[in-house]
Amino acid sequence: MNGMQRKFEEYDFFRSNEFIDDPYAYFDYLRETGPVVREPHQGIVMVTGYEEALTVYNDIENFSSCMSTTGPIAGVPIPLEGRENDDISQLIEEYRDRTPFSDQLPTMDPPVHSDHRALLMRLITPLRLKKNEEFMWELADQQIDTFLARGKCEFMGDFAGPFAVLVISDLLGVPAEDRQEFRKHLLRQEQERGGAVVGGTSEKEVEHLPLAWLYEKFSGYIEDRRRNPRGDVLTGLAEATFPDGSEPTPLDVARIAANLFAAGQETTVRLLSYAFQQVAERPDLQQRLRADRSLIANFVEECLRHESPVKGDFRLAKKPTTLGGVDIPAGTFLFIANGAANRDPRMFEQPGEFQIERANAKLHIAFGRGRHTCPGAPLARAETIVALNRFFDRTGNIRISEEVHGPRGARRYGYLPTFILRGLTHLGLEFDPV
Repeated sequence: MNGMQRKFEEYDFFRSNEFIDDPYAYFDYLRETGPVVREPHQGIVMVTGYEEALTVYNDIENFSSCMSTTGPIAGVPIPLEGRENDDISQLIEEYRDRTPFSDQLPTMDPPVHSDHRALLMRLITPLRLKKNEEFMWELADQQIDTFLARGKCEFMGDFAGPFAVLVISDLLGVPAEDRQEFRKHLLRQEQERGGAVVGGTSEKEVEHLPLAWLYEKFSGYIEDRRRNPRGDVLTGLAEATFPDGSEPTPLDVARIAANLFAAGQETTVRLLSYAFQQVAERPDLQQRLRADRSLIANFVEECLRHESPVKGDFRLAKKPTTLGGVDIPAGTFLFIANGAANRDPRMFEQPGEFQIERANAKLHIAFGRGRHTCPGAPLARAETIVALNRFFDRTGNIRISEEVHGPRGARRYGYLPTFILRGLTHLGLEFDPV
């Protein structure tokens, strides 16, 4: 028995910190065993193959998203025992309100998901995204101004976190006078709960924070704008309707806005931190990007492929089916490991190697695929491209802080203790101000 097989049998991916720093050796081991493998601790079917992952993402007839963010780890209120050969679609609906985060878009199934996603896309119009991107350039400069003279920064707290919060605040029309309140409140709540909770490997209960606070704030905005239209973005949110013309409740709109706010901010921060870690660790790559800015867009796609901000999503089998030649009984939870599928050698040559000009980098599934493709994906891409360009304009020789992370060849990095998100906890950078 080799070392990884021993770890596979001894350590629970979902309840152990053993694979937090490097999940990829574990994913590779699973894929070599088979692209669809049941792990021994939770009985969850791990989907590590690219084609198999696409199959699940696109098959809404056989797989439900009802517990996509927690899977069975937070407890399963649906009575699944003895249902292996049944169609449990109706059973899921009967118990849906009892499942974690049932009020959020990622856990919804059609037709409810279709209506709410359509509402969301009416909020994120191309014109709104264009104006938001214009705001990003100004904001990036303002944020860099706060630490440029020092020649160093703690990238997560000094730039990525505040930048992402303020960008999404602008997109959703949060009044300028309230934006610092959003930033301070979200930071305080993260500190109080000790980091990520959803997908955490600890035994902490799943919490709705900071969503509960966001629900309250956005509901208040929507109610106010319906009484007193102002012609602003929030008024547009308040006047948005479902595809059939019916008016959503203020809470319906608030839930969609809050989910986009929280999820978009979180994944963007992880993408930003990995992009800048790569730039700072590889002077050769940094120089190429500085010399040819047209390479930045594909560089961002390769960052998403190589180090997906979301390790994976859960699905629940509604009917008995097969996947990759493996029988999947009804009531089985599957974990679609985006981070593994994006390194499937059947799809990406030399998948463990970071290639700035990889031709098919954009085919990654870092943002999911199908009906649940992350609607904030264009926003995350734009934020990272803007941030890299402004840093390149205003600094030289971006490098990793040896004081914080140790010398090259002996770096020390910390990662979020969660099986859902993949990202650094801190990133110390140094640079030469221009």
